[in-house]
Amino acid sequence: MTKFYIITFIWILIDFYCFQAVKTVTTNSRPLTINVVNWTYWLFDVLLVSSILFCAITGQFKVGPNQGLMHILFGLMILSLAPKIILLPFLLIEDIIRIINGTYTWAVSLRTSEVKTTPFFSDRRKFVSQVGLGLAAIPFFGIIYGLMKGKYEYRIHKVKLTFKDLPEAFHGFKITQLSDIHSGSFDNKVAVERGIALANAQKSDLLVFTGDLVNNSADEMNDWIESFSELTAPMGKYSILGNHDYGDYTQWESEQLKTENFERLKEVHKEIGFKLLLNQHVKIEKDNQTISLLGVENWGLRGFHQYGDLDKALEGIHNDEFKLLLSHDPSHWGAQTLDHEKHIHLTLSGHTHGMQFGIEIPGFKWSPIKYIYPQWAGAYEKNNKYIYVNRGFGFLGFPGRVGILPEITVIELLRG
Repeated sequence: MTKFYIITFIWILIDFYCFQAVKTVTTNSRPLTINVVNWTYWLFDVLLVSSILFCAITGQFKVGPNQGLMHILFGLMILSLAPKIILLPFLLIEDIIRIINGTYTWAVSLRTSEVKTTPFFSDRRKFVSQVGLGLAAIPFFGIIYGLMKGKYEYRIHKVKLTFKDLPEAFHGFKITQLSDIHSGSFDNKVAVERGIALANAQKSDLLVFTGDLVNNSADEMNDWIESFSELTAPMGKYSILGNHDYGDYTQWESEQLKTENFERLKEVHKEIGFKLLLNQHVKIEKDNQTISLLGVENWGLRGFHQYGDLDKALEGIHNDEFKLLLSHDPSHWGAQTLDHEKHIHLTLSGHTHGMQFGIEIPGFKWSPIKYIYPQWAGAYEKNNKYIYVNRGFGFLGFPGRVGILPEITVIELLRG
């Protein structure tokens, strides 16, 4: 709780500091304009900070299945702070220059014995504040768009991957991948069902889901079972678990309730029509040829649980068989899969969400998450082994997406 109060205090300091740019820009404006701007600036943040403090003190942020209020307030907090973080460097650099100039002027006045009549600090330059506020407006309006619309702007990412030892019958075989549904965050059924219809429209041979069906509790899926049951694929629908699917982030009244929730979640996978792979594999057969589809439980680094057992999933599979692995956390690829004695041709993961924030344009993609996960979005190759990291179908925490939009992946396997 102490850390929370420290963060709030720093937030208030940033508010006061960034307000200097607002005051500078509105100088010489009409009194009515100044009052409207000042009241708008402060009223939003005062109400937001007060709401967050009230919820924190009264225990409203207790982790559980109902986290809608927490997500909304977190989104508004990002809306408030992100533009100010852009503005801060402009104000800091200008203040450093003002201090240097003020110190120099003061030192000269001492040497010349002149009486210093000018202020130690020069006035802020309106142009600097205007530029800073102008650039800060970009993430401000981008976040508003991400909160209102971006979180449901599904994008199809089509990838073709070529393998020399792919069975001939599977040349042109298409796989639709979904990941990180996080049903507890959804608030627009029409939009979600539009995404489901878009996935079906790809008419892939196989559909796979790479974990995090819920945020915390199986009952988050109660209103969505029928919708996700509409997902279709002629050669089957397969799924695995993600770190959020175990109920590890919820304060359960007893271990039995946690176990019951987990068992219910596994039943939900069946009701949707998913074959849940728990450290096991299945054979996908086409024209008397097969590929091995493996699915492991969540395995991660940086404090995430390692329930997955790759060796168990590989039991009974020969090294010369073509292998496709479903593993939620892309950290698993570098930690175990790449160096495993059995060649795993392709791994499909999710987990990162692309941080739901970044820049993605043709030829360039960036997100802060890249400094944590080397493989964070899209396809990566090393030693003739591939991993594809899905950007996620849903969202978590921040109730929006800015730049990194929700994804439906279509992977086409080619022999060559």
